[in-house]
Amino acid sequence: MPADQPLPVQPETTAPDASVEDAEALRRRLADELRRSTSGDSGHRPEITQPMMSADALRIADSLRSDGISQPVLEGVVRLVDAALVLGSGLAVLALSGAGFAAPGLMLLLLGVALVSALAFFHAFDCYQVPVMRAGLAQAGRIGGGWTLVFAMFAIAIATTPLTVHVPATAFGAWYAAGLAALLAERFLLSRLVRRWMANGRLERRAVIVGGGTAAADLIHELESQKDNDIRICGIFDDRANDRSPAVVAGYPKLGNIDALVEFARRARIDMLIVCIPLRAEQRVLELLRKLWVLPIDIRLSAHTDKMRFRTRGSSFIGTVPFVDVVEKPITDWDMVAKRVFDVVVASLAILALSPVMIATMIAIKLDSKGPVLFRQKRYGFNNEIIDVLKFRSMYADMADPAAKKVVTKGDPRVTKVGRFIRRTSIDELPQLFNVLAGTLSLVGPRPHAVNAHTNDQTWDEVVYGYFARHKVKPGVTGWAQINGWRGEVDTQEKIQKRVEFDLYYIENWSILFDIKILALTPARLLNTENAY
Repeated sequence: MPADQPLPVQPETTAPDASVEDAEALRRRLADELRRSTSGDSGHRPEITQPMMSADALRIADSLRSDGISQPVLEGVVRLVDAALVLGSGLAVLALSGAGFAAPGLMLLLLGVALVSALAFFHAFDCYQVPVMRAGLAQAGRIGGGWTLVFAMFAIAIATTPLTVHVPATAFGAWYAAGLAALLAERFLLSRLVRRWMANGRLERRAVIVGGGTAAADLIHELESQKDNDIRICGIFDDRANDRSPAVVAGYPKLGNIDALVEFARRARIDMLIVCIPLRAEQRVLELLRKLWVLPIDIRLSAHTDKMRFRTRGSSFIGTVPFVDVVEKPITDWDMVAKRVFDVVVASLAILALSPVMIATMIAIKLDSKGPVLFRQKRYGFNNEIIDVLKFRSMYADMADPAAKKVVTKGDPRVTKVGRFIRRTSIDELPQLFNVLAGTLSLVGPRPHAVNAHTNDQTWDEVVYGYFARHKVKPGVTGWAQINGWRGEVDTQEKIQKRVEFDLYYIENWSILFDIKILALTPARLLNTENAY
């Protein structure tokens, strides 16, 4: 069975007194505890320590820096290519035969039937499963069989209707041959690409086991026994350093403690953290989640050793191994593609529309003070990556503060005359549209804060527990917090707390429509310049 496909409720295999746990209820309970921790209501605040990664952990993390390929996106793209080949071959043959011009309505009907039937047959033959895409001859047989069934339907139509009056039988034969040749060539190329991607790990889901010992070893053995398993275990992290957590578990090395895991996941491209701790040890699980949930990674609790059955809601399976889905990575797969396409299209149009404003601003900056027009500042990007954010220079060049060591205040003498105007109207942010095209920013998201941003001599990650959770998505040129009035100077802890609360709300409730709403509200909300100077 394909990985991650939900299964029916598993039969009871434990002792008669085993409890039945609703995975959704457990997930909600843990999520509520994490929210209370973030808002400062729980009183729990894990000690912040400097992570020390071992040489092995650094080496493995550096080998996993390349981005993976989303399987749902790959499957969707292959479907689109198949559809294009079916329609393209049909259009070409019917046009050359003259049938398309003689009966355009009939041609459209035939193309529609061929498209829907071909995709349905390919799906029924599992042609969009990655293991099948990897195969060469087996894949060709499935594609050939599905395509043949399409034209078997056409053969029945030819035999029972006067179809050949409008479309000669030879046109169907030519369409069958041309379409089959194109589909087989596409699938031959696809099989080579998939094998290459699987060999270098780009089509695998990279997982890290949290917690060692016998439970982790049993989980690893179960995962590796699953047919067509796409999970690649990249290492084990555990706070314990006694006999219950040996240095090597089922052939995989223990790479460090949980603090080191957070740094490891910042450097490597990891898809999933699997917490292999008994679910009944809820407090220990919660303490781990308080450290790990800030990462842009799926977090699942392994339930393979617990004596409980799960309802499917809130749970998932890898093969037959049950998990509780506690934290899901935001904006993945097709959502990520849609957001990126939206960003590129809208940012390009905005640059064209606002180019007169940007040109006038550059001239004004040059006339007002000496120095470069643009200003680059180090800020936090996705997953705490340090990025260069572009702005129009609003300070005197010799007083610029790229490290953001001193907060800009009302009447700040470092700000030029032009700078005051462009900061108040947010025109200084317009060059960030080029950051959007480069992919380091999104149009909408949590605003990127300077690396050394602070309030009352405390950096913001020290002021707000869970601050780095706002970096689970790309930062944005505008955001939900900004249009709700939380912009400008941050001189109190409440202001940064509110920013983080609104940012986390955006991450949890993201949609393209939400982005459009924020963009539509941004110009009007920028008229409120109370905190912008």
